[in-house]
Amino acid sequence: MSGHDYILRADCPDDIGIVADVMGYLAEHGLSVTENRDFGDPVSQRFFIWAKFEADDHFDPTKFNQGFEALATRRKMNWLLRGVADVPKALVMVSRGDHCLNDLLYRDRRGRLGAKICAIVSNHTDAKWHADRHQIPFYHVPVSKETKPEAEQALRDLITDTGADMIVLARYMQVLSNQLSGELEGRCINIHHSALPSFKGARPYHQAYEHGVKLMGATAHYVTADLDEGPIIAQDVAPVDHRLSPDRMAELGKDIEARVLARAVTAHAEGRVFLNGKRTVVFE
Repeated sequence: MSGHDYILRADCPDDIGIVADVMGYLAEHGLSVTENRDFGDPVSQRFFIWAKFEADDHFDPTKFNQGFEALATRRKMNWLLRGVADVPKALVMVSRGDHCLNDLLYRDRRGRLGAKICAIVSNHTDAKWHADRHQIPFYHVPVSKETKPEAEQALRDLITDTGADMIVLARYMQVLSNQLSGELEGRCINIHHSALPSFKGARPYHQAYEHGVKLMGATAHYVTADLDEGPIIAQDVAPVDHRLSPDRMAELGKDIEARVLARAVTAHAEGRVFLNGKRTVVFE
C-alpha cells in the first residue's frame, strides 16, 4: 500500500458527462487511475462514482481539493478525498460470542480489514483476552435496564476519546436506543442472521432447525432506529438440509456472519458504500 495512493468518492444528481468531468480532472493533474466504479440509479436519479489513483511526490491534496470543489459545486456533488494509508479507526462492540470479533482481529492483523481496530467494548469481560493478545484497549461497560442511559453515554465518550470513525457491532447483544442509533447513523454496522424476522430472540439457529429451513445466512446493515431494518451492505447464504444438527447449523451460521460482517466493514472503510435512500450502492 503506497502512501501516494488516494481514494476519491462522490455522488450527485445524475446527468451526462459526470465520469468525463471527474476522470478528465484527474488526467489534467497527471494522476493515474488504478481502479474505478460508477453507477447511475434510474430510480433515485443519482450518480455514484468511486476511484483509486496514484500520485507522485509533487501531489498537493489541498490544491487538488480547491480545484475539484469548483467541479463539485457545479455538479451539486457530495465528495471526499482521502489517502489509502489513512485508514479509518473502528471501535468494535461485542458480547459473549467472539466469532465475528476474532475474524475482524485476524484481518486487521494481516492488514486486510481496511480499518484499524482502536478499541473493543463489551458488556461482558469474555473478550478481554482477545484485546490483551492484540494489545488493543478493552473497555467493560455493563448494561442493565436501569443503567442503559449511563452505559450509552460512556460509549459516546469512548467514541470521542478513541477518535473512532466507525462502530462495528460484532454480535453485541444489546439494542441501542433510538437516540444513539440516530447519532451513529451511517457509521455503525450491525450483523444478524438472515433468519430474521421469523426467528427472533434466543437460539435462532435452533428455531431454524425446528422449522426445517433450507437456506441460512447473514445480513450486515447500517444501524438505524428501526431495529434490524437499516440499509443493507452485504449478505450471504448457504444451503442446509435435514442432515445438519442444530449445533452444526449454528457453527455454519457463525462462519457466514463473520464473513459477511468483514465484507461490510471493509467496504465501508474503503468508502465503497453509498447511502441511496433506504438502500445502498456498494462497489465491491
